Amino acid sequence: MNTIGLYIHIPFCKSKCPYCDFFSRRGSELEYDRYVAETLKKIVYWSNLCGKKVASIYFGGGTPSVIGAKRLCTLLNKAKEHFKVLDNAEITCEVNPESGKIIDFDLMKAAGFNRISVGLQSAVENELKALGRIHTAEEAKITAKKSVEAGIDNISFDLMMGIPYQTSETLKQSISFCAECNVTHISSYLLKVEKGTKFYTMRDKLPLSDDDIQADLYLNAVTELEKLGYEQYEISNFAKPGFEGRHNINYWKCGEYIGIGPSAHSFFDGKRFYYGRSMQDYFERKIVDDGAGGDIQEYIMLALRLKEGLNFKDFENRYSLPVPAATMKKIRNFEKHGFMELDENHACFTKKGFLVSNSILSELI
Repeated sequence: MNTIGLYIHIPFCKSKCPYCDFFSRRGSELEYDRYVAETLKKIVYWSNLCGKKVASIYFGGGTPSVIGAKRLCTLLNKAKEHFKVLDNAEITCEVNPESGKIIDFDLMKAAGFNRISVGLQSAVENELKALGRIHTAEEAKITAKKSVEAGIDNISFDLMMGIPYQTSETLKQSISFCAECNVTHISSYLLKVEKGTKFYTMRDKLPLSDDDIQADLYLNAVTELEKLGYEQYEISNFAKPGFEGRHNINYWKCGEYIGIGPSAHSFFDGKRFYYGRSMQDYFERKIVDDGAGGDIQEYIMLALRLKEGLNFKDFENRYSLPVPAATMKKIRNFEKHGFMELDENHACFTKKGFLVSNSILSELI
């Protein structure tokens, strides 16, 4: 690919959610300013190394909106000044659901932001409490409305499945709520209890769904989302036609990207690397070598996350050889058992296959 993605990590949150294992912390106004000043330098540094055009920019976290629209726009303006950003680039910012009260979306629109991603997680009050969320569903609706009024009408909501107290009916309520807010994109993913989180320490006491219930929740969600016009294009992502998340599709198609911020990962010039998982590492410019990237196994694994799956022609164009015979043999076997679909042009997971995709991928590659 001749284009690249740019990810800017904002590692600050109002509070730490008990299920979150991303690098984030609370910060002061002084810390926000110090972080932005350092990140501006790093934007210039990486732009000098990268001659490719930028097709997407994604501000993730943490919660980027906590540092305010002015600082976010300063970072975006610097990126646009030094990188070759395409005129039609997708420029996303993650915001918290109560941002409608405090964020100047008009300012963000003027700077070039054209997509927001809201961490809703659930529209049901007791589920939000169980997740340690400090917002209401109504606040998310207001935020979406304010964003649209400012001219940013490409809006994604995050939804979580398999959370404490959730049922298929309450998940359906949350999905319906997203549709009522007229969002263009929904990321709906299963809760995973990660080491190092508060949920992990209290996992034996949490009323978590078992594997069978999680499978039912997932399949019901896929059906309900598609019924409401959100087409699945990746294991956990659904969109109205034409509103698929371009930044993440670049990841899954093994495209290059530069990540700026503590714990932010990059894939550039055939290598994978990342900033250390601390503010000190970031300020001291400590980068961890994560080895070579973009090999055949990685490409197959990432491509199969997409609903369209592994395109054989794209594979041959990239590697100048066909998909390995041993891999094709395994794909045919999974097809027999209803986990994959296969034709002369591509191989992909079925809905049932997506549920067990991790174990299948470990066998395929």
